[in-house]
Amino acid sequence: MTTSKRDYYEVLGVARDATPEDLKKAFRKQALQYHPDRNKAADASDRFKEVNEAYQVLSDPQRKAQYDQFGHKGMNGQAGRGFDGFEGFGGFGDIFDSFFGGSSHQAANRGADLEFQINVSFRDAAFGVARELELNRMERCERCDGNKAEPGTDIIECSTCHGEGKVRRTQRTFFGQFQQVTACPTCQGEGQQVKTACKLCSGRGTERKSRKIEVKIPAGVEHGVKLLIQGEGESGGSGVQNGDLYVHIGVQRDKVFTRHGNDVMMTAEVNMAMAALGGIINVETLEGSIDIDVKPGTQSGAVTRIKSAGIPHMGTAGRRGDQLVELKVMTPGKLNDRQTELLQELAESFGLERVKETSGSDQGIFGRFKDAFRGEGSNS
Repeated sequence: MTTSKRDYYEVLGVARDATPEDLKKAFRKQALQYHPDRNKAADASDRFKEVNEAYQVLSDPQRKAQYDQFGHKGMNGQAGRGFDGFEGFGGFGDIFDSFFGGSSHQAANRGADLEFQINVSFRDAAFGVARELELNRMERCERCDGNKAEPGTDIIECSTCHGEGKVRRTQRTFFGQFQQVTACPTCQGEGQQVKTACKLCSGRGTERKSRKIEVKIPAGVEHGVKLLIQGEGESGGSGVQNGDLYVHIGVQRDKVFTRHGNDVMMTAEVNMAMAALGGIINVETLEGSIDIDVKPGTQSGAVTRIKSAGIPHMGTAGRRGDQLVELKVMTPGKLNDRQTELLQELAESFGLERVKETSGSDQGIFGRFKDAFRGEGSNS
């Protein structure tokens, strides 16, 4: 390779607007062509490192943007990291692991994640609540502190991989003969073995324990939200990062309210007289009950809005949705004589002829009154 670096897009043979998939295809093609296990040309090793370097920069959005703006000068030595040889790349077999999801000894080692479900009431979801959760999880062994060895005994170099944590094997594929690097099966990639296993954890480095933790469910949480609590998953042993805990929130239905975004909706019944004349009714809210006005001439289905009486916006202090009250005008099913007489008089005042309520009537007094009240009755 010359001392002056070639343009990374030129190295891979792609345009500057190449998609991630285009970059991947180009890299795979070049890697197959120049990998030293297949190509014995004198410059194959340098060409392969050049291709590797170009792909590592252009496949990283942040480094690609920096390169597009400033070129090689803008990399400040970053581009060359990990390209001094093939050890960091893990052998030719690992190229295909990176493309097709195979396992690699370079994968981050951490404890397993845990998932739990917590069900809360509608109102607890609205205003937030703290719940105690009992976890049955793997934790670092207290006796050996996760190193798997009985205290006072030695930890030795793995006899299989000689401390490297990985082994190499030659594999024949349709591309030819290649060397693949995998995690050592004896030490599971740790590079060391214990002479005497810990008596408490039997050399696992972890032990199962029951632990109670407090989960704070934020105000405004919706059904189906998944909360992430970092580091509360299972332990992976000594020097290994814990997994995370994912808490799935289930919100129970409420008998009064339904949720629409951050607004809540309910239905309130209003008798026919109040709907016509107006008045005041008492309705329930998430925080108690309040009186609201019913305007004269209110129709069934009218909606009254109570500002800032809905669900708080999750993560935004001081912001709440509204409460929507749908008014349902109720027609009485039975009347006493006095009420019937008054409604007859009212019906006549709307220009309706005096009617007698019978079981065979198409509408009866209530139907005709409602039509008149809406301005739909016939005038005679």
